[in-house]
Amino acid sequence: MAGTEPSFFVRHEFLIRRLHSLTGIIFGGYVCVHLFVNASIVGGAQAFQKNVLAIHSMGGILPLVEWVFIFLPILFHMFVGIGITVGMIPNNKNYPYEANWRYTLQRATGLYLFLFILWHVFQTHGWFHFDWWLNVAERWGGAQFSPYNAASSIGLIMQNMLVSLLYALGVLAAAFHLFNGVWTAGITWGIWTRPHAQANALKVCLAASVLLGAVGLSAIWGARKIGSSEESIKQAEAIENEMYTVQVEAGLIPPTEHKRAHHADSDETPELTATPASDENPTHPSDED
Repeated sequence: MAGTEPSFFVRHEFLIRRLHSLTGIIFGGYVCVHLFVNASIVGGAQAFQKNVLAIHSMGGILPLVEWVFIFLPILFHMFVGIGITVGMIPNNKNYPYEANWRYTLQRATGLYLFLFILWHVFQTHGWFHFDWWLNVAERWGGAQFSPYNAASSIGLIMQNMLVSLLYALGVLAAAFHLFNGVWTAGITWGIWTRPHAQANALKVCLAASVLLGAVGLSAIWGARKIGSSEESIKQAEAIENEMYTVQVEAGLIPPTEHKRAHHADSDETPELTATPASDENPTHPSDED
């Protein structure tokens, strides 16, 4: 009978779970790069802006890289993960073993990251870069990050203590979820099958999650430091505007005003011919921050 047929997920569970594992690792690689780039803000506005400009110097290939290594993997991983989580029955109360707690925490951090990533991308980039949509997003507190004024704009975002707390939770959740997922992926793919090997791999993965969490938290601290006073914001903007001018005049980046902060002091930057936002990747959904 048709009603007794197994679902699509059940019929293809072996493949879907391995793709879920693989896309998690791919996106996890991006998360590591993302957090290390962000942590360069500890070295000051120049160090952080240099890294952000290096990313944007990829030009037209940047959207392709983002879709292949960021958006498609995380969308697949998120929705499959939600499906797995919905069918999860926590058993910590009856079986309070450490592995069961990590299993439950893996699902809980996954749900938090689902909501956090949606909010984070909206708050920093507004999701989409249509001009009319950005106007709407900005009115609702979105699209606050300016890639060509990277440190000063993220510094202002992080001055809100609640925002900083949500980001700190996001960083710690991502660090744990990633490396606990790497450990389970190693079992799924048969990389470590014996108990001794699994125990050693778990220690390495937990240590890596602590390291990545510390890197992410340092980025929040660095951003809050830069945005802590009007003077430090202006100093950061002056450095960013000078670097922007040099990069544009050298032809390394196009003069794109929608990637600059609205509060940037235009007197510090020579007049440049701006490329309309609609002519440069109008559907570009995100920029590195």
